[in-house]
Amino acid sequence: MDQIKIGKFIASCRKEQGMTQAVLAEKLGISDRAVSKWETGKAMPASEIMLELCEFLKINVNELLSGEHITMESYHAKSEELILNLKTENENYAKRLLHTEAYIVVLGVVASLIMIIVGMMFALKNGDGDPLAATLIVLGCLIVVAAAFIGLGIEVKTGYYKCAECGYIYKPSSFLKILKTAFAMHVNSTRYMKCPKCGKRGWQKKVLTKEEC
Repeated sequence: MDQIKIGKFIASCRKEQGMTQAVLAEKLGISDRAVSKWETGKAMPASEIMLELCEFLKINVNELLSGEHITMESYHAKSEELILNLKTENENYAKRLLHTEAYIVVLGVVASLIMIIVGMMFALKNGDGDPLAATLIVLGCLIVVAAAFIGLGIEVKTGYYKCAECGYIYKPSSFLKILKTAFAMHVNSTRYMKCPKCGKRGWQKKVLTKEEC
């Protein structure tokens, strides 16, 4: 979505309705600074107030997210274009999250190894009873565990797993199943797991949407 275009459209519609930023903000129960951020393209209206905003501006949500008035002749085409753009943005966001997961895990492992190695060096130098050595080793272990769980949380919430046998696309539906996912054999984000539909074990490929083949 073009936030600059949407922001200019909000400003134009607001002026058409004879409202200042302060008046519109008061009607929505927000600050006029928030309205200013919308109109300059620095932010988007929150989803929970979009319908109310559209009501005050005398437009519909499709027009708001398109940043222009839509005629009846082009309404269907604009709706499809908007849906496609939202789908693309969601997929790109999911990809960024998965990249973030990889960075978190790698940085967590590196930081953990450094702390554990330094802790062991202190232990060798000062003896096993050195409190600093013990603290560094414990912290190193905690960091790698925390990074692993954060990474797993991002991966499970982002996208789906696809069964190689029956093609069923799903997400782990309980905390226990998420833990099983954590300990499953895996190569990158592809994991060797049991399909909840066909019951067969196999490599479950990571997909970003349920529409992926």
